[in-house]
Amino acid sequence: MRRPQLYVHAVDGVSFEIREGETYCLVGESGCGKTTTGRALLRLIDPENIAGGRVLFRPSPKTLEEVARLAPQAVNGELGVIDLYKVPNKAMKPLRRELQIVFQDPFGSLNPRMKIADILEEPLLVHGIGSTREERLEMVAKALEIVKLTPPEEFMDRYPHQLSGGQRQRVSIAKALMLNPRFLVADEPVSMLDVSIRAEVLEILQMLKEKYRLAQLFITHDLALARYVCDKIAVMYLGRIIEEGSADQMIDNPSHPYTKALVAAIPEPDPTNRLKVRLLPIKGEITSAIHLPKGCRFRPRCVAYDENEAVRPRCDSAEPQMVEVEPGHRVACWLYS
Repeated sequence: MRRPQLYVHAVDGVSFEIREGETYCLVGESGCGKTTTGRALLRLIDPENIAGGRVLFRPSPKTLEEVARLAPQAVNGELGVIDLYKVPNKAMKPLRRELQIVFQDPFGSLNPRMKIADILEEPLLVHGIGSTREERLEMVAKALEIVKLTPPEEFMDRYPHQLSGGQRQRVSIAKALMLNPRFLVADEPVSMLDVSIRAEVLEILQMLKEKYRLAQLFITHDLALARYVCDKIAVMYLGRIIEEGSADQMIDNPSHPYTKALVAAIPEPDPTNRLKVRLLPIKGEITSAIHLPKGCRFRPRCVAYDENEAVRPRCDSAEPQMVEVEPGHRVACWLYS
């Protein structure tokens, strides 16, 4: 007999918005659904694997007009937005120009057989940008200058293996910028880099936000890093967003027990405080994403559940919904509902 087929809802009921010039951060443990969320926003996941929901994107007027001609059913002209999962594959090409991603691995995201100039020129060729090779190479040189790989002529004829990890990740960022996108997903872009190089890459992403008004989804497992980079932070646990707020709200005044545990795990920079005993409001190991507990999915690991008998019946029976604890700060926890 065959075993029954099991399903994992990697992302479950996630809802948020990212404004122009804003960096929105998704934080959580490995396997919580951060990367799947980012890929879903870019429609890099087959629509057949999406059970439901919408991804609304506001493109440039030119792209909106082009998509409206190819897929009018996906366009809301009054709001100027496009539902990406109503756009057929043949009409996605104009949108690909405005939706880009920087992958986590700078060693595997670049073609080792191509020179840097060819890697950066390729998106221009695919989208028919630049009438001559000289014009395209000028665009390549400008992109390299933006990510501080100067002089660009020194890097254009190199292969990826001739660059350091930080330089490769800058090339990945330059590649994402070649088509002048409006939205960028940065999937743990510095997690595989040396600490000394991370700040340089983060400064480039910060500059892109400020100078080009680029909307960014920044994915990381490092809450301290999120505070440095992001305007808003959302914490994910087993496919759901459990708390959302500004960077200061989330670090200085966390509400959810899981967020409190993440904040408590941030290394203490003050040597006089390092010997203090920290009480973490968390226990055990992460629950199986296939066999989720009934009620609150964080309940098996929640110390607050053990300490607050009054809320246990609700924690046992129903999934908590987001409630606002202060302006712009929302949490999904029965302690606040």
